[in-house]
Amino acid sequence: MHLSYVEIWKGIDQLAVQKGLSLSAMAQKAGLDPTAFNKSKRVGPDGRKRWLSMESLNKVLAATNTGLDEFIRLTGQDMKPVQPTIPLLGFAQAGKDGYFDDAGFPVGSAGWDAIDCPMTFHKPVYALEVCGTSMEPVYREGDRLIISPDSEIRKGDRVVLKTKSGEVMVKELKRQTASQIELKSLNPTHADRSFAPQDVAWMARVLWVSQ
Repeated sequence: MHLSYVEIWKGIDQLAVQKGLSLSAMAQKAGLDPTAFNKSKRVGPDGRKRWLSMESLNKVLAATNTGLDEFIRLTGQDMKPVQPTIPLLGFAQAGKDGYFDDAGFPVGSAGWDAIDCPMTFHKPVYALEVCGTSMEPVYREGDRLIISPDSEIRKGDRVVLKTKSGEVMVKELKRQTASQIELKSLNPTHADRSFAPQDVAWMARVLWVSQ
């Protein structure tokens, strides 16, 4: 977002009104020269516009307990959040070659779609869309699982695991040792599974599900 010279100073003027302060009092409250916000000083002797520095803006926002989004609204602009997108792949495709790297992150673009991220995550994520009934009653066809290869996995977490033979499954981690990975099936009609670590290509945590 770009704020113009006029919009920035409009925000300063509106902020002073909102806080019930004069421009001089607001400048002093921010630890600035009392004349820093004076309208007569917004243009230099040579006629050049004097822009408010980012340092001064940060000081006045802190001193008045004002968030950047609130200040931007005072300038007359709306701070509209940008909804990030994340890669989406159908679960039936996940076992095929060419969609993931060795750590379980998406690679390439062929076959991947993009969806709006349903919430904010602090690690790279992607989505797998459930097909069929093998994960019922926990996950149903059309559910989108948000997967994080970077997140720590603990006992009881739901995970997506891909074997080196290309099999992909979503289960609950029962136990993990140096010699065995034990998984509990989400569907009681399906058997639990166990794998030697050397037979697993990657395993990633299911962070969230969009149902």
